[in-house]
Order: sequence, then structure tokens, then C-alpha cells
Amino acid sequence: IFSIVVFGSIVNECYVNKDGQNTELLCIFNENESACSYGIAIGVIAFFGCIFFFVVDLYFQQISSVKDRKRAVLLDLGFSGFLSFLWFVSFCFLANQWQQTTMTNAFSQGADAARAAITFSFFSIIVWVSSA
Repeated sequence: IFSIVVFGSIVNECYVNKDGQNTELLCIFNENESACSYGIAIGVIAFFGCIFFFVVDLYFQQISSVKDRKRAVLLDLGFSGFLSFLWFVSFCFLANQWQQTTMTNAFSQGADAARAAITFSFFSIIVWVSSA
């Protein structure tokens, strides 16, 4: 759910038109396209990873081989640890870019979405570490 909030808020409200003259949409995080792209990418990866491991958990009892069960558990552990790190990087990167952003009227429209993305990136660190 947190990943949906992060990439959903960035996609929906973190691209704004700085002035009415130009039709180009800019990322609200210090006009750094990499910040928005990274937040979206991590959110999508986490979402699809959750779906994959949910399906693995559903069929876990039907895995007969102990080695295959061990691989599934270790893969889940590794993925959770890796995503914990990626969410930490996401939180630090988005928070840093948000601090450097100069607020204009256009950017103030998406400020709540940017804060939500940063907040839920932080919450995701806690959730993925506890999952690992």
C-alpha cells in the first residue's frame, strides 16, 4: 500500500507546469527528473515484488522440496533487505531534493503529494526492515 501511495502521488501531482507559458512538466523535487523517476521506479518494483511474494506465500505449502522452500524464504529475505536499502535511498534522495526546492505558486500545488511521497518512503523503510 505504501508503494502505491509513493508512486501514485508522484505520478499524479509531482509533475507541474512551472509557468503558464511553457507546456513542459517539471518534477517538483528541485526540478530534478531523476528524483521523480527514482521514486516511481522503487514504488513499482516494490508493488510487483509484493504481488510476486504474495503468490509464493499462497503456494508455499505445495512446494514439496525442502531446498526449494529454503530458496523461496532466502529470496524473500534478500528482496526485503534490498528493498529496505532502496527505500532508505529513496527517502534520503527525495528529502534532500525537497529541501533544495524553491517554492513557487505552481510547486505549492504538489507540495502535499511530495511530502506524502517522502513520508511514505520513510514508513516503507520500517515495513521492509520488519519484513526482512
